[in-house]
Amino acid sequence: MGEVHKLLREAGREVALRSDFDRRVVEAAAAYLASEDVEIGFLYSGWAQAALPHKRLPDDAPWQITTERVTLIVQPGLRAVPDGQPVSVGVPYGSRARLILLYLQSEAIRTNSREIELGKSLHAWLRRLGIPIGGKSMKDVRDQAERLSRCRMTFTIRQGNRTGLVNQNLLDTSMFVEDDNAQGSLFIETATLSDMFFQQLKKHPVPIEETAVRQIANNSMALDVYCWLAYRLHALTEPTPIGWRALHGQFGRGVKRLDHFKDQFKDTLALATAVYPDADVEVHERGITLRPSRPPVTPSAPRVVALAGRGARRVAGG
Repeated sequence: MGEVHKLLREAGREVALRSDFDRRVVEAAAAYLASEDVEIGFLYSGWAQAALPHKRLPDDAPWQITTERVTLIVQPGLRAVPDGQPVSVGVPYGSRARLILLYLQSEAIRTNSREIELGKSLHAWLRRLGIPIGGKSMKDVRDQAERLSRCRMTFTIRQGNRTGLVNQNLLDTSMFVEDDNAQGSLFIETATLSDMFFQQLKKHPVPIEETAVRQIANNSMALDVYCWLAYRLHALTEPTPIGWRALHGQFGRGVKRLDHFKDQFKDTLALATAVYPDADVEVHERGITLRPSRPPVTPSAPRVVALAGRGARRVAGG
């Protein structure tokens, strides 16, 4: 357990807030430790290694990112225009796209079906994460839903001398319908994951804690780092160094200067590990070192989530 978690357990939230720790880190760690929620989510391991852009790209621009084992290409989809040329809707980006993806994949694993309930179910899930339903927030969710529904992705995965390819749409049916009135796009009752993506998800799921996601739901890079650590750490057998340039290539494509990225990544890593107390990660001059750690979700090992000044309680989970 990290230093901020130790301080929270021994001295409590108010003392921790007066310490040198970043307030966001303290608040995220305190909320995580105090939560009784044990919901588990899932994502395809490819997304834990290569993720979507953090910021909006030009609508006709594809996205490509290459990491140690994975190359991801996302091509923007097209929307038909009456009596005109089709227009590109752009690739999905940011925290809302990641949350929708996580919902789709978690529901598919939970129900063992590629038919995913939307509408009220998606709204309820977003509320659990503290995402407002209505106004600009819902407009952003609809926008990302359309981008996800129309885009085409290619995962190229390298293992030793072998290379695998997943090349297809995420969804066989759209997450929305076009409405003729002022409301714009509306969610439909169900959407269908493409069969190939569903099969890959079932073969290579990465379990994560919904409680952790809730605390960092508005920070797309923190979500990426948390999911990456959830995928990497428990599979390690020895300490593994990762250099700054490799980290920049995976997480910092939108940050031009490496020195600026270093500062941003250190802050992001602190936020991601605030909701993953068992993550053993050392930051040093050359980059970071990952050490073998318990995964965030270990149902057989309950965790104590008491904070100083509160009654102890045990909750099954990571």
